[in-house]
Amino acid sequence: MTKELSATRRTLICGSLAYDTIMVFGDRFKNHILPEQIHILNVSFLVPDMRREFGGCAGNIAYNLKLLGEEPLIMATVGNDSAPYFHRLHQLGLEATHVQEITDAYTAQAFITTDLDDNQITAFHPGAMTHSHRNNLSKATEISLGIIAPDGREGMLQHARAFHAAGIPFIFDPGQGLPMFDGEELLAFLQLADYCTVNDYEARLLCERTGCTLEHLAAEVEALVITLGGQGSRIFTAGHVIDIPAVQPEAVVDPTGCGDAYRAGLLHGIGQGWAWEKSGRLASLMGAIKIAHRGGQNHKPTRAGIAARYMEAFAEPL
Repeated sequence: MTKELSATRRTLICGSLAYDTIMVFGDRFKNHILPEQIHILNVSFLVPDMRREFGGCAGNIAYNLKLLGEEPLIMATVGNDSAPYFHRLHQLGLEATHVQEITDAYTAQAFITTDLDDNQITAFHPGAMTHSHRNNLSKATEISLGIIAPDGREGMLQHARAFHAAGIPFIFDPGQGLPMFDGEELLAFLQLADYCTVNDYEARLLCERTGCTLEHLAAEVEALVITLGGQGSRIFTAGHVIDIPAVQPEAVVDPTGCGDAYRAGLLHGIGQGWAWEKSGRLASLMGAIKIAHRGGQNHKPTRAGIAARYMEAFAEPL
């Protein structure tokens, strides 16, 4: 069973806010990148189809928690180009008290070019995210649950220690930030955290970096959750393994942000004190809802709609 939290709980989400600029190249990279000339690579791709999405793990997780009826708090750093994101947070009714602007940096952003074979070339600029350690977790009040999602290295270390010192249970979600830490640091995170979430690739990397088996790592936390894409997810807890089935999506459009939607469902279940089976099933459903839409924050189900989908998928009320 997950821990039952205070009725006045709020979830604090430490992580990134970012812009995702997504471009589509109407051909195949392989037709323009010649292997014999890779040492003098100089190519240009015409991308008539382009869109800009609001993203970042903290933004995506908070968006999904809002859909579930929660009032999460975001702790993040943004740059001097952040006005559109602040406007969006206001429109969504998401509090930005702990979103700090770094005036001499840009907001974190990814530039993603996709070809007709769904290959991607991505450039990521961390920008203001590297200053996340400037945020002081003690300034956030009435917090009873948290998550540390990918962010600046020093910020992730600092916030983990602060959550633990304050006695606030939290999820360690290293994501794409996992390679920033060595085995000793990753083990320290697990010893401070109550829960850990990774995908299957990150789970293998976690074992490789720490030199530990999954069973050993799972023993460090109340639950180790591993997502497996279309094969569902697996929760290691109290010496047992719980298999969570994937939910059939209405369409498979864009996997961007599916992991964040899953984590929001998991956080909601933990906050409600649900059994891991139910928390995992809601998390699975949230990922399936998201994948049917482009971007990480464009799906718009109501709370009642989510409950109806849950009943349809699992034959039990949410």
